[in-house]
Parts: sequence; structure tokens; C-alpha cells
Amino acid sequence: MVMKMNNLETFLKVAEKMNITEAARELYISQPAVSKVVKNLEESLGVKLFLRDKQNGLLLTEVGKEILILARKMKLIENKMYQVAYQENQLLRGKVKVGSFPAVSTKILPQVISLFRSKFPDVKIELVEGTSNQIKKWVGERSIDFGIVSSPFDSFEYKVLYHDYMVAVIPDHHNLSDVQKINLENYQGDIIFCKGGHELALTKKLQKNDITYKENLTVQNAETLINMVKRNLGIGIISSFTLSSVRHHLIIKDIIPRVTREIGVITHSFEEVTPASKNFINFIMDTDFNDQALFETQ
Repeated sequence: MVMKMNNLETFLKVAEKMNITEAARELYISQPAVSKVVKNLEESLGVKLFLRDKQNGLLLTEVGKEILILARKMKLIENKMYQVAYQENQLLRGKVKVGSFPAVSTKILPQVISLFRSKFPDVKIELVEGTSNQIKKWVGERSIDFGIVSSPFDSFEYKVLYHDYMVAVIPDHHNLSDVQKINLENYQGDIIFCKGGHELALTKKLQKNDITYKENLTVQNAETLINMVKRNLGIGIISSFTLSSVRHHLIIKDIIPRVTREIGVITHSFEEVTPASKNFINFIMDTDFNDQALFETQ
């Protein structure tokens, strides 16, 4: 059985969109043509790749999910073959798909992408944003080439970029403005916590210090936390790195106990990534995460 890469591309697009019409639109071919490719692929493999559900539309079967991962591997290998050939001719092309959480996208990647494009203008870059847990899932499914996440890094290969830590933020004229460090044990009911991949680090540290974490108020992003703190709704707890990506005029305080985490690049194997991805990762690793110009509070 010969697997045509064009058919594989169609299957990948349908699996991404979970909609025949949308897949056809993005592939610039007719809807019947897309349906025919999927049907032929199912017949040649002897399995059903999709279920047609009246309420939920297309759904991948269990074997379809496994084949999707293999199809992504095949596309990755195809991309790598072309990139290796281009690199031999000193003309790197292809595509890099990277997952990142918003603080990195805001503070680090613009500089990295600018430098990378100046050297490799023919490489396309696709940035997908999400939480650290989402990015780990995408790397695991091989829907992105690599990701930038916070620890723990699970079973992935990783390279540490930055050692981060949690801080407290309070508004001006707060009764703790003269305190050097805020002990979380004394203010458990006043904490506003910003989720963003450091939940595990915080929970473990509190448990180690016999502190019961009380979820008074939890938000999903730094901007919301800052607005809540401005309204005197509590003491904001957020990572120093994430805080650096947003404008604010809040007072920053160290916390007790100290909670740390690492930010790093993860992938299945740094040896197996494409040449374009390897070069992009090198640009990230060469970025000075301790450059104060990157972390100015606005």
C-alpha cells in the first residue's frame, strides 16, 4: 500500500477542523473531494477513522487518534527531509510550530522571531498559545514541534531557560505595604491566585509547610488578577515572570514560603527536531532571560 502525502495532508486537515466543509475551504478543494480522500484512506487502511455523529459532527475513532499521531510524525519527517536538503544548500526553509504561554509570547518571542527571520526569512513560524498543561498535551500529540512551559516537564526532554518564583502584589496604601515579606499562612483567605502552570509548585510548597491552601479567588490571566487587586479584593499571588508581561503599578512583595519553578523548552527529542526547529530553539536559548530591558514594569 502506497500512502500519498496529499491524502495524508487532507486527513490531517479534517482531523484538525473536525469539519469537512472547513477543511475543504482551507485546502482549496471541493467538499466531495475531501470526503472521497477520507473514504479512500479508510478503505485502504481497512479501518474507520471518523465517526459521523448527528449532534457532535465528526469524531475521531480510537484507531483514528493513533493514526493521527503517526500521520503527524510522517509530516514531520517529510518536513525534516526538505529542511535537511535545503540546509545543505545553505537555504533553510520549512515551518516551525511552537507552543507558548502568553508571558513568553509577550516578553521573549517577539525578539527571538525578529532575529530568526532576519537570518531565515523563508521559514514560516506558527505560534500557538495556551497553558503549560495544554502545551504539554500538544507536544505529546506532536501537533507542535516544541513548547515553552513551566515545570514540571514530565517525561519530555527539556532545556531550562529561566528560574522563576512567585510574588505577592498589593495596591498602594495597603496595610501590608510596609511589610518586607508576606507570610501566606497568615492570609490564606485573602489570596487571589493566577493560574498559569505553577499550581503544582505552589500546592506542593504549601503542603510541605503544613499550610492549607484556601481557594478564595482564582483567575485565569495576569490582567484579571491585577484588576482584582486594584479593587482591593485580596492579595494577588502570581509568578514574577508572568507579572513582568503586563502593565501595572502595584506593590510587589516576596512571599513566605518561597515558591519557585523553572521555565523551559520541551520536545520529544532535541536530536530529532527539524533543522529549522533546532535553529529556532538555539535562538531562544541565546536570549538573555535576565535582561532587565525585557522585564521593565510599565
